[in-house]
Amino acid sequence: MREILRITDIDVNHVNNLGWIALLEAVILGDGGPTHTEIVRELLAHGADRRIADREGVTPLQHARQRG
Repeated sequence: MREILRITDIDVNHVNNLGWIALLEAVILGDGGPTHTEIVRELLAHGADRRIADREGVTPLQHARQRG
């Protein structure tokens, strides 16, 4: 992930068909382990907007808190 973010000009805040950005996907689909935690850190370091919520208005931080 780190290398992809470093060498490409991708939009880390692109909203997919589900209404999710990569940060939401990492939080919702991740297991909370070290790999997923590192992915979240890298996305944030490369400009992922933690305020972009899903279609129900739930932010990545709110999802993370719900998941513990």
